[in-house]
Amino acid sequence: MASLSRTCLLRQASTCLRQSQPTPVQRCRNAALRRLLSTLAVLEQREGKLNMSSLASVSAAQKLGGTIHGIVAGSNVKPVAEEAAKVEGLEKVIFVENGAYDKGLPENYAPMLVENIKKGGYTHVLAGHSAFGKNLMPRVAAMMDVQQVSDITDVESEDTFVRPIYAGNAILTVQSVDSPKIVTVRGTAFPSGAAEGGSASVEEGVDPKAPCPTEWVSEDLAKSDRPDLATAEKVVSGGRGLKSKEEFDRLMPPLADALGAAIGASRAAVDSGFADNSLQVGQTGKNVAPQLYLCAGISGAIQHLAGMKDSKVIACINKDADAPIFQVADVGLVGDLFERVPELTEKLKSQ
Repeated sequence: MASLSRTCLLRQASTCLRQSQPTPVQRCRNAALRRLLSTLAVLEQREGKLNMSSLASVSAAQKLGGTIHGIVAGSNVKPVAEEAAKVEGLEKVIFVENGAYDKGLPENYAPMLVENIKKGGYTHVLAGHSAFGKNLMPRVAAMMDVQQVSDITDVESEDTFVRPIYAGNAILTVQSVDSPKIVTVRGTAFPSGAAEGGSASVEEGVDPKAPCPTEWVSEDLAKSDRPDLATAEKVVSGGRGLKSKEEFDRLMPPLADALGAAIGASRAAVDSGFADNSLQVGQTGKNVAPQLYLCAGISGAIQHLAGMKDSKVIACINKDADAPIFQVADVGLVGDLFERVPELTEKLKSQ
């Protein structure tokens, strides 16, 4: 009965919150009903380091209102939880100490997360729309018999969210009546939040120690001293117009070094073997939203635009003046990239 009453109150809250000009009484009621909300933000960690991009889920939770808790799991994870406790907006950080969760395998991570969701009675569970979140959250939603809301870019109310569809060509507003609401958050649409200024408590969570039928064998990661592609302030990307891996390696790294930028690539360049797939930007790659996105030899296919069109300034170099990339670019240069890119690199270095 208590659960039913809570659900009814939350539905009343969503109705009130959608009214464009609430009365003073309604504003008081909205504020009271918001306090019924409680969100669990799933935080990512790797080798004892907090993934700062996963803090976008905390920023999204702050738009919902109510209490916000975080959860992190892995071996020797308490120091990570203590670091996360400093994140502004979090009231509590739950940690689960178990090396079985180090690699984020969803087969055992999902049951652990479900147990902690049930224990906390959360109305919302948010995670980043990263490889980790996309692997984990659908299983959590299935285990709790609710529908997931994926890749949101805005929060309108406690049950109404905005998300892109058709590679970002259309924006969909969706309403969910499920409880709890399982949501993944587009990292480029919300700020990562302040990593300092918070004073959350740290508490050990429930560990069901569910068996995992999957075994982690190995991984082969591309290592670089350059900024991380997903969070870099500046990104330079190369496309199929570079014609070969040799030309990609000859032109793009010096340009990236001159700008202090990360390197990206189009899917066509990755499929052609010019660049590693960890550098792919686009619908089937990484979403980026840097201050500057400079691309060369990229025509601007819709799948690529879906991953970078939220960039603050888009600049491009292409010999085809009719290439679609010029329709979204703030600055465009029509010319032979094999001449223009070295020329630009030298001018940047001279400054």
